[in-house]
Amino acid sequence: MNLLLATAQAHTVMPIDGYVYPNEQNFLWSVLIVVYPYVTGLVAGAFIMASLVRVFKVKALEPAYRLALLTALAFLICAPLPLLLHLGHPERCLEVMMTPHFTSPMAMFGFVYAWYIMAVLLLELWFDYRRDLVMWSQQVKGPRGLLYGLMTVGVDDLSPRALRLDEKMCDAITIIGVPSAFLLHGYVGFIFGSVKANPWWGNVLMPVIFIFSAIVSGMALCVALYYFINWVRRQAVNDECVDEMGMFLFYALLVDASVEGLDWLHRLYSAEESIYILKQLAAGKLFYSLLIGQVLLGTLLPLLMLGSTQLFRRQIPMWIRRRFYLVSSLLIVCGVLAMRWNVVIGGQLFSKSLRGFTTYKMELHGQEGWPIAAALMILPFIILYVLMKLFLRPDQPTHEQVHGHQAAPAAGG
Repeated sequence: MNLLLATAQAHTVMPIDGYVYPNEQNFLWSVLIVVYPYVTGLVAGAFIMASLVRVFKVKALEPAYRLALLTALAFLICAPLPLLLHLGHPERCLEVMMTPHFTSPMAMFGFVYAWYIMAVLLLELWFDYRRDLVMWSQQVKGPRGLLYGLMTVGVDDLSPRALRLDEKMCDAITIIGVPSAFLLHGYVGFIFGSVKANPWWGNVLMPVIFIFSAIVSGMALCVALYYFINWVRRQAVNDECVDEMGMFLFYALLVDASVEGLDWLHRLYSAEESIYILKQLAAGKLFYSLLIGQVLLGTLLPLLMLGSTQLFRRQIPMWIRRRFYLVSSLLIVCGVLAMRWNVVIGGQLFSKSLRGFTTYKMELHGQEGWPIAAALMILPFIILYVLMKLFLRPDQPTHEQVHGHQAAPAAGG
């Protein structure tokens, strides 16, 4: 039955417009490849938000430091799942580790992913939480206390010298993690930018665009989660923290918009033979997702709202600024998702003949369907909920309290 469904799907003819080659009617990269760079981008952006505290010593962001780290971990755990589901035989993913192919960017993802999750993110979380884990293992009873004890791996030294070493190790790992985060997501843009035969993808700015859009989306997600979590817990947000997050989000979005604008300016000025079909694509097939979703709602409107909070911070009341930050972050998260759609799907909508378009329709069933893609988008939030239950409870100390060496309360029952 599965073979018959796959055969029927392979021979499904999608509506076309103009002159399209026969082999271009079936999309090789589906919505799962849209989700894949989007999730990895959120990882990189959340880690950059956390690194502002560690590397650049932005003390105002300390209330959101651990939230950013746990967010990066939750999404990093789910990052390879879209690729695995996209494979016809997901069990063959181990071939990447056993028979490495160093000239394939996709194959190199296994090594970059393993380095980032094991040598960067998990180590930084362990050194940052080691003091807490030791104390919680002594104060909390039951399975949770046993879990905390196992996570200490027997290292229960809480002397000032040991705590200083933890701090130094966290700083060193974060410094290494910043270029690693750029590598984790920059190579996704490298994959698209190196496809010379596709004028929508083949661009040297593509890795840079992916990196900055990842930073923007991850920061925006941290802002939205910080508001949502404090609202659920009925806690007051730290006004200084949200102002600082809004400032960094504004400047990151400004740089991202400038780079993407430069990309389009270069395309229009160079006016290569593909520019006519690309303008048709932007004004036609991608009108709502590109011009409305990505440019207007995902970029220009957040720039206007965040820019007004920076220019008129003293004149705009705090309650209005909070809403501007929240709405802007939600719009940016959706806008970057639209950008990933426009790149992955948009690059397959026009023919290499430059004289026709095809159509993409998301499936309902199967491993390439939109329900699977939606589940992959929801799964990181479920994992983040579990991580927060364990490591970011309201009665646990904040990052500022821990590194101010204040007494840490129990983790609760």
